[in-house]
Amino acid sequence: MSLDINTLFLVTIYIEAMLGLLLLFAWVQNPAIAAVAWWGAAHLLLPLSIVLFGALGAMPDLIAIELSNAILFTAFATTWNGARVFDGRPISYVGLFGGAVLWLLVCRIPVVAQSMEIRLLISSFIVTGYTWATAYEFWRGRNEPLVSRWPAVFMFFTYGALFLLRTPLGSALPWIRTKPDVDNVWLTVLSFEALLFTIAIAFILLAMAKERVELLHKRAALVDSLTGIANRRAFLEGGVTMARRLEANPRPVAILLIDLDHFKSINDSFGHAIGDRVLQVFATMARTKICKDDLIGRLGGEEFAIALYDADGEKAMQIAETIRTTFAAKAAEVDGHGVDATCSIGVSVSEDGLFDMSVMLGEADQALYTAKERGRNCCELAPREIVLRLDSSTPSLRIDDTKANIAAKSAA
Repeated sequence: MSLDINTLFLVTIYIEAMLGLLLLFAWVQNPAIAAVAWWGAAHLLLPLSIVLFGALGAMPDLIAIELSNAILFTAFATTWNGARVFDGRPISYVGLFGGAVLWLLVCRIPVVAQSMEIRLLISSFIVTGYTWATAYEFWRGRNEPLVSRWPAVFMFFTYGALFLLRTPLGSALPWIRTKPDVDNVWLTVLSFEALLFTIAIAFILLAMAKERVELLHKRAALVDSLTGIANRRAFLEGGVTMARRLEANPRPVAILLIDLDHFKSINDSFGHAIGDRVLQVFATMARTKICKDDLIGRLGGEEFAIALYDADGEKAMQIAETIRTTFAAKAAEVDGHGVDATCSIGVSVSEDGLFDMSVMLGEADQALYTAKERGRNCCELAPREIVLRLDSSTPSLRIDDTKANIAAKSAA
């Protein structure tokens, strides 16, 4: 059975419509990824364009060629804007309708209106421009760890190149030169390839949306929503990874346990909004003072922890002191309020690379207690010879025989 161009057009209409509805259904199921709605709308515009183009000869060229292509360009522009929305960039309304408006204007030029080859060249360039722009948008967001992003970049770039093969430029390629009697076959082949591309692209876009949702859920489970740093669970999991690394390559390691001084008083005096800003100021500042191999997390409330890889006692105390003084300077005034927030830091160091997160957090906790005893706003190094007995049932990793004293001091 031969597949003529009319049958191919009919199949394309049904498939594009189904893909559009599938994408819109996926968006209704998860409205958080608005880009999927844009991509669904784009796939629904494509069959409308094909229907009008299929009426060539039965309808005036104004509808069958000019209007159908304007809708086609808008569909590709919608896909491009969906890619922008997907990566958090603003909608370009000029780009959304620019291709269609440009097409309708140039079609008013007599030399363009009288030449099918020129119109084919212009339309192909517009479609290629949109598809390559879409590939570029996905490439711009390559720092996000989405595996399906790279096939999307490749598919859109190749899809754009495929449209160029339909232009007179394509005939310059030696493997594309054909005789007039096989031009229709060549057009059928290219149209069929385009249909396969659009099906593959639709499923890649769905895969990207699904992967994005999974990534957001993973981040939500591991990231503190207020400060943007690791939460308690993620910090402890990171500690397990660091311990494995130290087993293979022993290096000095340090734990910093930080508590913001008189934080309850800050909330009571300035309100919880300012208290939240103080936490954000600390987290933002502290991240700039550590290396990529280090860990930072919010254990809860106003308590933070940092794990320093390849840091001996001297280096750990230098970093702790830098964090303390920098925070005091940055939190002296927060959003116009004289907060004068400070922090106390307890430091535990393992020079031999033996890393037990629970033990070292306990040691740092006792050093933090000592820093608070000294009047707060200071750093204290825990002696490594002290062996601590941890209360493993206490979520805050406090030491059971000093817990009551610390609570009393914190309330003071």
